[in-house]
Amino acid sequence: KSRPWKVEVTGLVKKSAVYEIDNLIRKMPVEERVYRHRCVETWAMVVPWVGFQMSELIKKVEPESKVNYVLFSSFHDPDSAPGQASQPDLPWPYTEGLTIDEAMSELTFLVTGVYGHRLPSQHGAPLRLAVPWKYGFKSIKSITRIEFVEKRPATFWNTLIPREYGFESNVDPDVPHPRWS
Repeated sequence: KSRPWKVEVTGLVKKSAVYEIDNLIRKMPVEERVYRHRCVETWAMVVPWVGFQMSELIKKVEPESKVNYVLFSSFHDPDSAPGQASQPDLPWPYTEGLTIDEAMSELTFLVTGVYGHRLPSQHGAPLRLAVPWKYGFKSIKSITRIEFVEKRPATFWNTLIPREYGFESNVDPDVPHPRWS
């Protein structure tokens, strides 16, 4: 269920806020961008996302100068998410992180729609991240919290399998995945 939905923006910022998703979308300069998406599992696609630059949200909340990273958290609701219910030993909620420079990039995009329509649940409604130079697991879905922090945060896959899922996760076609070429 992606409505009603709130996104908390917190941490080392001057203007912490809790946004109701539709109010947040109305306040932002929404546009469509076509991005190539590559998954570490060797598949890829081209997607016409609708949303806004992450930097626009960052400007609104005014991070402190000591911010080095941005931590994103997804929802945690085992009653509606069968994977969370069936794997309670995993470090839920799903988390992902970027450096503040990556988050400020003009390419880093907070997604609210796809193919000209509101983002459906299976694509990470109502708010997900798109970072085209990263592998897909960096594109966290169903974001409920964005936190600005000084120290590098622990992230879901980097915590579970650090040898396979590094924090930076930049796409490099010349570097094979440890389990498949």
